[in-house]
Amino acid sequence: MVQELALLATKADVREETDRLAAHVAACRELLAEGGAIGRKLDFLCQELNREANTLCSKAIDLALTGIGVELKTRIERFREQIQNVE
Repeated sequence: MVQELALLATKADVREETDRLAAHVAACRELLAEGGAIGRKLDFLCQELNREANTLCSKAIDLALTGIGVELKTRIERFREQIQNVE
C-alpha cells in the first residue's frame, strides 16, 4: 500500500513538466526576439512542448488537468502550423 501511494504521489507531481514547459516557452520567446532563420529551432521546440503536454496528460488524475493538457496540445499544434507557414 505504501508503494502504491508513493507511485500515485509521483505520478500526480507535474512540477517537472511545468518547469520544462516554462523553459521551452522562454526559449521560444528568445528566438522570436532574436529573429532571423529560426523556423527549424521553433519547430524543434514545438516537439518538446508537445512531449511535455503529452506527459502532463498521461499524469493527469484530475479531469481539469486533462482538459488543460488537451488545450495546450491544441495551441502548440496551431503554433507549429504558423511556424511551418512562415518557413
